[in-house]
Amino acid sequence: MDSIKRYLRFVQPYKGKIILTVLIGIVKFSIPLLMPLIIKYVIDHIINAEDMTQAERLDQLFLILGGAFLIFLILRPPIEYIRQYLAQWIGSHILYDIREKLFDHIQRLSLRFYSRTKTGEIISRVIHDVEQTKTFVITGLMNIWLDMITIVIAIIIMLTMDPWLTLVSIALFPFYGFAVKYFYARLRKLTRDRSQALAEVQGHLHERVQGVPVTRSFALEDHEQEQFGAKNKNFLDKAITHTNWNAYTYSVTNTITDLAPLLVIAFAGYQVITGSLTIGTMVAFVGYMDRVYNPLRRLVNSATVLTQSIASMDRVFEFVDEKYDIVDKPGAKKMEHVRGDVKIEGVSFKYDEEDPLVLKNVDLDIKQGETIAFVGMSGGGKSTLISLIPRFYDVTAGRISIDGTDIRDFEARSLRDNIGMVLQDNILFSESIAMNIRMGNPDATDEQMIEAAKAANAHEFIMELPNGYDTLVGERGVKLSGGQKQRVAIARVFLKNPPLLVLDEATSALDLESEHLIQNALERLASERTTFIVAHRLSTITHADRIVHIENGEIVEVGSHQELMKKKGHYYDLYQVQELDDHKQEYMGT
Repeated sequence: MDSIKRYLRFVQPYKGKIILTVLIGIVKFSIPLLMPLIIKYVIDHIINAEDMTQAERLDQLFLILGGAFLIFLILRPPIEYIRQYLAQWIGSHILYDIREKLFDHIQRLSLRFYSRTKTGEIISRVIHDVEQTKTFVITGLMNIWLDMITIVIAIIIMLTMDPWLTLVSIALFPFYGFAVKYFYARLRKLTRDRSQALAEVQGHLHERVQGVPVTRSFALEDHEQEQFGAKNKNFLDKAITHTNWNAYTYSVTNTITDLAPLLVIAFAGYQVITGSLTIGTMVAFVGYMDRVYNPLRRLVNSATVLTQSIASMDRVFEFVDEKYDIVDKPGAKKMEHVRGDVKIEGVSFKYDEEDPLVLKNVDLDIKQGETIAFVGMSGGGKSTLISLIPRFYDVTAGRISIDGTDIRDFEARSLRDNIGMVLQDNILFSESIAMNIRMGNPDATDEQMIEAAKAANAHEFIMELPNGYDTLVGERGVKLSGGQKQRVAIARVFLKNPPLLVLDEATSALDLESEHLIQNALERLASERTTFIVAHRLSTITHADRIVHIENGEIVEVGSHQELMKKKGHYYDLYQVQELDDHKQEYMGT
């Protein structure tokens, strides 16, 4: 029940409105309870009134029914509307608050979490599971109380008419309690299993939709159909098991509901025949059976939906409980007035406790405005090292400091505010080019945004697009070429104007023309900034102040291009191999 306590914190701000909704609901549900009493009065005191003339009976009938019409036609509809509107308004606002909280949580989770969790599963929890919890608000906090109060009022009215018949009417109540206890304990687990299976289908589907080009290029449609079929079948099995148990529940509770009126008719019929009960009272009791057992049936059915709702709560809060790897320490300060001196001292790092070290005792001292390039074979630790500078991960040992202060002493967000990043595969959102550039500085003017695009050599191609800066780029920038995406990404870093710059394989896998345009933009961007470059193509980093050659997580060489070429060590060998490859490509191209 811990999930319910935590959920109630989101409900707390709406407590007053919930109480108001319940009070209005009591009025709404009480009105139909008048119907059996009206029928009883009409039968016993009008139809069977031997001391009244026909005209008097008709007058009484029209008077009673006229009042009933006023209540049911004029009073009940607005009450019904207000109750329904308030209930849905409260539920929707609570879900809004929860999703706001979850989105904030999503943005704080570490890259390590996203490396092991499918996007579709996260979306399933934020959309599907949160939506399921709305039932707890509407049913658990409002309708259950209204149904219980309706039953209590109905039983009180019945007791005033005939206590013994009332006891017969509620004789089957204990069986409902048994059904709830027996069936719903297992139903919660089955509901969680079904939700998890659905999340797996959504996660698989999301991943495969993004990978359709790969599926097509390798002609894997049949294979992928089998893979999806297996996930879908698992969900079907879980759903059928859940449905089977649910069906048992409904069959038992509905049987109890059907038997209760038969008991009342039998006992009341006996009393009417023996003269101890009026026909009007018998008809009224049969009417109240519907008013008592329908809310009771809803209460039992509510146990089903509440079980589903609580299972979804469990999944939501399981997600909320994911720990943050990167947390600001108490008293962390805002990073301001950055010069750009960066010191890496004895840094070692591994991704998980049981993994081997990816970086081993790395030392570097970088001065303001320097350009440092990291080179080496794939998997050597280059990208890992630069991911430690914006604290995407924290060092396992050692420290990284900026202007003499350990980066762990800064607020992580303010640290990243001062770092601009251009990656090999930059993510663009499926909105306009202008919006994507403005991510560097949402408050920038149009003039500042256009200047940034010009500095990134992007303005010219943007103006050739159908809607210029308002052109939608599609999901992940699919409507732009690789070189165009890179230039938009560079433009947003120009707009951000950070003192520290990280370029991770920013020009790899581009054609020569795009590489030339991007290289010019990057050199302009790096001017007078402390810059870290990870490069596969060595010809693009010969201008760097220092080149750091990393192999197996260790620095094996440091120096300028000229110094390392004279040394004829690891860098020299790597450069010669690449030169040979480039010559071969040129030859094959001709």
